[in-house]
Amino acid sequence: MAAPGLKKVAPYWHPYATMAKGRWWGREILELVSTEFRDRSVEYYRYAIESGVCCINGKPAKVGTIIKNGDRIENIVHRHEPPVTSIPVKVLHVDREKDLIVIDKPGSIPVHAVGRYYKNSLIEILQTEFGFEKVFPVNRLDRLTSGCMIMALSPIRARQMCDEFLAGEIKKEYVARCKGEFPEKEVICELPLLTVDRQMGLNIVHPEGKPAKTAFNRIFYDQNTNTSVLHCRPFTGRSHQIRVHLQWLGFPIANDPIYSNTEAFGPKLGTGGIDITPSSERQPPVPPPPKPVHQASDVMTPPLLSGNEHVGKTNVMPPNAFHQEAVDVLNNETKQALLPRETGEDIGYASPVPLSAEAVRIITALRNMKDGDEDWGRWRDNVFTGKKPLVPPLPLGSWSNKPSVNAAAIAARQAAMEESTEGGLVHENAVDKVPVEGESIEVIKGELYCKECYLPLHPDPPAGKLFIFLHALRYTTSHGSFGTDMPWWAKKEWSGDGWTQY
Repeated sequence: MAAPGLKKVAPYWHPYATMAKGRWWGREILELVSTEFRDRSVEYYRYAIESGVCCINGKPAKVGTIIKNGDRIENIVHRHEPPVTSIPVKVLHVDREKDLIVIDKPGSIPVHAVGRYYKNSLIEILQTEFGFEKVFPVNRLDRLTSGCMIMALSPIRARQMCDEFLAGEIKKEYVARCKGEFPEKEVICELPLLTVDRQMGLNIVHPEGKPAKTAFNRIFYDQNTNTSVLHCRPFTGRSHQIRVHLQWLGFPIANDPIYSNTEAFGPKLGTGGIDITPSSERQPPVPPPPKPVHQASDVMTPPLLSGNEHVGKTNVMPPNAFHQEAVDVLNNETKQALLPRETGEDIGYASPVPLSAEAVRIITALRNMKDGDEDWGRWRDNVFTGKKPLVPPLPLGSWSNKPSVNAAAIAARQAAMEESTEGGLVHENAVDKVPVEGESIEVIKGELYCKECYLPLHPDPPAGKLFIFLHALRYTTSHGSFGTDMPWWAKKEWSGDGWTQY
């Protein structure tokens, strides 16, 4: 199989509503949104709040508002969803009597709507394109991981299946492709795992972590790519368990953007774990190197500020001043108040243990790489001044999180399921013909900013960066054994095309 292409969604205005989480209580609104959500600059979030697109308990929020227990926070954003792989979601099995379905999730698609993903999340796809009214995930896969997922169609079935997973009664089997020549004999790794950074998704081996156990068996070694395909059996269900255990063993997943990343972990790639000695060392994020921008005169680009034009304006900063201001704050050379994200002190906020200097350096490197992959969009936010407030086309009170149902897509997919002899398998050739609204959007050549929300635009990522070589192959439950075919990259005939090395 050739490497997959991309599936895109046209930008759209989207309402978001949530109750204040426990870790948000007592925090100021601008500090909260700029720390929890890093897609835009601090100054953009200030500009958006002052535009009135964020409400607390039905009233427009103001910079300085403190979040309290019981607060309902509403926001509306012009959502630019990242591209996902063009490989379609497949429904492998439908059992209406037992209220469950089994699906094959492509890598790059998150299970739940999270961050910038909504229409391209698995739950929304199953509801809007397949017509399932309610679906309840029984097992969870990371966004970059592909493979078998069991979904309940009722809360009762979901609780029963989740209890089986929690009790360790379900046999889980995965397949992975790792760097290097893995040992031929079975290797069992039993090391505790701890999540130390939620935003970057970083997990490490740590004595304060939760118990974890994984068994690895080599299927074959590929000398041409110097990689090994493994059968993996996790006995526990910790976040990134297979990925972190393989990294600790010295055989990280070959295209893992976190745990196989030499820029973040160095040449040893975290073999044997990282230092966990607590440290208070922090550094402000470093701005990108300047680069010339060549553009046509009619390209929509917000104006640059120069000199003292920023003085008295609350939604802009002078170009290239951000980093030096943060350094001055950390060195106690100024009393100016900057937010934790601006000084780097937000690193470790959500960690259950004090972070080591090495962990901080890794998280900082991962953040910088993410910024670089997105063409330093957060930093380019700082060069504009909004000429008018953001004006969403949805008035207060009309916001709804319910997506529109694509009737044409549902009809086409149901027809494909009825024609299938495999109990509901959605054939790729049938899926290719399904008309799904807004699946593609062409970015105007040379355009640098969105004309509706001033989002700095950046090129599409290579398809090879949207998945990792980790696939949930099979689950054996009290209701039977459910599995998928081997992924294309795990076959001996795979030539090594379509993947990204870090």
